[in-house]
Amino acid sequence: MAVAAAATAPAATVRGRIGRPMMVVAILIVWLVLFAAFHGRQTLTLAAADLTALHRRLNDVNDTIGANRNSNPLFLYFFNEIRLVIDNLVTFVQSLISQPTGGRPVPQIGWLGVIGLTGYVSWAVGNWRVALLAVAGFAFLGLQGLWSESMDTLALTLSAVTVALLIGIPLGVWAGLSDRFNRIMTPFLDFMQTMPTFVYLAPLTLIFLIGGAAAVITTVIYAAPPAIRITAHAIRSVPRTTVEAADSLGATRRQQLLKVLLPMSKRTVVMGVNQTIMAALAMVTIAALIDAPGLGKTVVQALQSLHVGTAFNAGLSIVVMAIVLDRVTTAAAGRAEAARRSGGHLLKWRRPLLAAGGIAVAALVYLSHTYVWAAEFPGDGSVGGHIVSAADNTTTWLQDHVSGLTNTLRDVTTHGLLNPFQALLTDSPWWLVGVVLVALGAVIGGWRAGATAAVCVGLLIGTGLWSDSMTTLASTAVATVLVMLFGVVFGVWMGRSPLVDRLVRPSLDAAQVMPPFVYLVPFLALFGATRFTAIVAAVVYAAPVAIKIIADGVRNVPATTVEAATSAGCNTWQIITKVQLPMARGALTLATNQGLIYVLSMVVVGGLVGAGALGYDVVAGFSQGQLYGKGLAAGLAIVLLGVMFDRITQAAARRTGA
Repeated sequence: MAVAAAATAPAATVRGRIGRPMMVVAILIVWLVLFAAFHGRQTLTLAAADLTALHRRLNDVNDTIGANRNSNPLFLYFFNEIRLVIDNLVTFVQSLISQPTGGRPVPQIGWLGVIGLTGYVSWAVGNWRVALLAVAGFAFLGLQGLWSESMDTLALTLSAVTVALLIGIPLGVWAGLSDRFNRIMTPFLDFMQTMPTFVYLAPLTLIFLIGGAAAVITTVIYAAPPAIRITAHAIRSVPRTTVEAADSLGATRRQQLLKVLLPMSKRTVVMGVNQTIMAALAMVTIAALIDAPGLGKTVVQALQSLHVGTAFNAGLSIVVMAIVLDRVTTAAAGRAEAARRSGGHLLKWRRPLLAAGGIAVAALVYLSHTYVWAAEFPGDGSVGGHIVSAADNTTTWLQDHVSGLTNTLRDVTTHGLLNPFQALLTDSPWWLVGVVLVALGAVIGGWRAGATAAVCVGLLIGTGLWSDSMTTLASTAVATVLVMLFGVVFGVWMGRSPLVDRLVRPSLDAAQVMPPFVYLVPFLALFGATRFTAIVAAVVYAAPVAIKIIADGVRNVPATTVEAATSAGCNTWQIITKVQLPMARGALTLATNQGLIYVLSMVVVGGLVGAGALGYDVVAGFSQGQLYGKGLAAGLAIVLLGVMFDRITQAAARRTGA
């Protein structure tokens, strides 16, 4: 053992002396040298219309499933039944608020009843300010001329959230009560929350076809993990002493759950409902790619035809709906906490008002069910027409007067940063890039991260989309660098100044509410349909989460440490670079992890506006039957990139924290 220790000590000393940053630099230098020697060889390039054997096999699988869908027992008695149940749920909710049914020319509940119910529920679970916001927001949806589309989106969201909560909350309670089950669930939840939204669509359409039912099933799978994870966290956060006190009084496990654990974790569970609703709304809009009705379809069609005004109007409706749903559920969480602390006394004085409000809303629902004027939203959507016209005019003005600046910014970034890095990835031999990725994974995250990177690289080669994967990797890496630049600048500013934090944080919170689609629209007007548009949208989409994480990390640096540095004569720049940022390395690494995942999901969505690569492959797989297998393989490649990024950065965060 002494000999082994003696042999190990010099190696550890060498690693400590060299340091991980120097090893990363050495790997990059070797890469550049070998790139110069092997440039353009063994790049595994595949033309857009070409297919590999894997892609053809996946096409054959799709054809076989389609031919045997109504005869195979697995589909007849399982998958088709699930689809039928969900389809009936979606049809029922749509018949209530969005689609005519049963010979009626209008839904069962018209606009007046929906707005009345929205205001009443918002007031009942929140407060009168939130109720006014909800009423105004839903009325604005009608004034835009998008009432029917908005209600379709709301119907799909409500259907998906209902199913997701019926599944997620019980599983979350189980995970909160059982350490074993929590350990089993955690890797699956990590994996599901790492996957970009696009990835869920292709494999599920293989099983459940396209349409509203498939969109809801996809959304349930995407939106359930937050409900499970947050509910489990809420149950585990209940003080141990409280549970022991209930146990000492003879409470059964059921009584402990219903009388202690759930009431005390109610506020956190409601916040889990909030996250589930936000995830569901984001997924429902993207599910327009598989023929889901609603606002998402309007946005997709407008983006594909480059009609910025129409896309902006529909995107604005999505933002309004997201803000309303977020504010209502956030207020509900606050109300739940206040009610728990007061022992329910705050509700007593509101009960007569709630009863009176319920009677008024019932009258509005009756009117909207009986009279056409209360069922069909009045007006011709002139507000929406003005918004479309203003957005189109603004786009034209920007293209006429600002195109020089925007084109310069686009060209400088593309030719000076993106193209060289993309060429380094796509023109290097596949084996060289693979070795570099594995080596970087091992150096940054440890041997397990390196092994994960090796598996992901091997599977990426197997998808037959190596070149497209490297193109997506290049865009993701460039966008992540820009995200971290913004994150450090604004995060340090917020972390050092409570006033700036109070002013900026609400805007960051609002930005995180908006679904990914919405970010594409303004930048499409500025930069046109290019991959740079997707990169800028990805930066704006991912920056808020990185800024908030870094701000919290800087703020958590002990004040005594900062004071000691100040008393030693350090200036502001030295305090930031020598004290606060080094001590917030864990937050920086976590921000990089989250920034990468957010950027990857947005870069892929950018396939709708000319980003190309894997995002385009997925979109083309939906629209062109012969490319379905290639689109499915592209979805797998996106998952592999996400897993590789996530494992490496999470491992780095753990090592930094240690």
